[in-house]
Amino acid sequence: MPPVQEERFKVADSRVRNVYGVPKDAEIVLLKDVPAGMRDGVALMTNVFRPAAAGRYPVIVTLAPYGKDGYPADAQYGRIPFTGNIFVSEWAAWENPDPVYWVPHGYVLVVADCRGTNRSGGARFEHFSRQMGLDFHDLVEWAARQDWSDGNVGANGVSYLALTQWLGAAENPPHLKAIVPWEGFNDPYREHAFHGGIPDTGFFRSLWSRRMDPETGFVAKGASAENIVAEQAAHPLLDEFWRAKHPELGKIDVPAYVVAGWATGGLHTRGSIEGFKQIASREKWLECHGRKEWEYYYSREALERQRRFLDCFLKGEETGIRDLPRVRYEVRDRFYEGRFRFADDFPIPGTRYRALNLRTDGSLSESPAAEPGTLTYASERGAPAPNRLAFRYRFAERTELVGHAKLRLWVSAAAADDMDLHVALKKFDRHGHEVFFPDFQHYEQGVAAAGWLRASHRELDEARSTPWQPWLKHARELKLTPGEPVPVEIEIMPSGTGFDAGDELVLVVQGYDIIDYPPRFAHLETVNRGSHSVHMGGSFDSHLLVPVVPVP
Repeated sequence: MPPVQEERFKVADSRVRNVYGVPKDAEIVLLKDVPAGMRDGVALMTNVFRPAAAGRYPVIVTLAPYGKDGYPADAQYGRIPFTGNIFVSEWAAWENPDPVYWVPHGYVLVVADCRGTNRSGGARFEHFSRQMGLDFHDLVEWAARQDWSDGNVGANGVSYLALTQWLGAAENPPHLKAIVPWEGFNDPYREHAFHGGIPDTGFFRSLWSRRMDPETGFVAKGASAENIVAEQAAHPLLDEFWRAKHPELGKIDVPAYVVAGWATGGLHTRGSIEGFKQIASREKWLECHGRKEWEYYYSREALERQRRFLDCFLKGEETGIRDLPRVRYEVRDRFYEGRFRFADDFPIPGTRYRALNLRTDGSLSESPAAEPGTLTYASERGAPAPNRLAFRYRFAERTELVGHAKLRLWVSAAAADDMDLHVALKKFDRHGHEVFFPDFQHYEQGVAAAGWLRASHRELDEARSTPWQPWLKHARELKLTPGEPVPVEIEIMPSGTGFDAGDELVLVVQGYDIIDYPPRFAHLETVNRGSHSVHMGGSFDSHLLVPVVPVP
């Protein structure tokens, strides 16, 4: 085990010395490679950042596999295109709180590597596992006992660091007082490995193939690792393998400030909102924003809200957080233009769900067509047009759509026993120009919202489904009979979009990815063959259900 190393530096030494508004002469002590003992004797390796002044302080912990020592200073978020204006110090690990901001505000920051990764002990690394939650529990309790800790421990972090908070808070560590899970999924099957039952062959496989590689990954020397990419292929249904990776959200009862981004709809948005809805915490808040994930997390305004929350529950200060409405959400008008609204719950109280019926003339109408009709498109990538369907609805007045949308379709496949459906909601302004939004992997020509479904996974969990959010079982495959229409319900990820009079909502339906951008999701292992048909009108109640919220 390496010896603990001590370093000291001042805010003035940092490349973000003028960014956070903290005193430049504030001194920070870094204790590097501090072992944190787990219940089974394994030691997780941590970096501890604390104020130079002696004393006991509240603690923020993080747990992730990416490496507590981070990337070289010039390689952090610049490694990925279009991430935005991110100002973070060279001491901040990947997706972690920045010690240059938090330590001068009177916190100790503990950054830990997961079991079996980097320099931590442990014989095996397993993704999203119960063991990860137990380790988080023990890390919290270890931090509470240290001589620089006052016993009040919280957690904060983005993405994987939010997932470990869901897992760990469900284990109820006694000294955990508050969590800030910032854009983090908690249902690995529905929100990461598969989309509507369609395997993600892009981001999911690229990320975990690279991270598990002995040369480029983070698995500790001598440790083994779960091959999550192989497991995705071996477990196409939601079986016990995936269920064991679900944190028990209903056991979480600590105060929580939960953040969801409209731009991470195929990874974090659903899980963040479900986390807020399902945890048992009496004091919980939800923020939904339409900006880029990391850029927003490290922005001054977001940091101030994080600190306002943690100052209340870790320091006992009256910050006014308890007086705030429980939900703060952004209604986007266009790229980085929008307005924040406030509500007391989610879904937004007063939401009216408006059914827009599909018609064969390509319109969406509040009135269903009396006579049945059918539209057909070629389902395979590269097939000649028509290879998609589009349906339009023009708004007569200012309208704001916030929350889940649902698409109910009657569909059939001419020559196949299954079909993959990709859908998107787009916004066009009154001049006919498409309006773009930030989207997953920082893509800047994104849609308002998206959804997916493999038709053989259409079986609903009736107990968990609502009129606006279908909940799929993913327990078995229900194959199609070629040419025979069946009803399907497609969950469209939560979003928040504003439309002025004359603006149009456009529903797109096709058989392959609507956005083709390599760092994103991909769904190349398709079941599509030949043409797909959508049936509407008469007894075929194909419609889009949209969430219309009150406009102040």
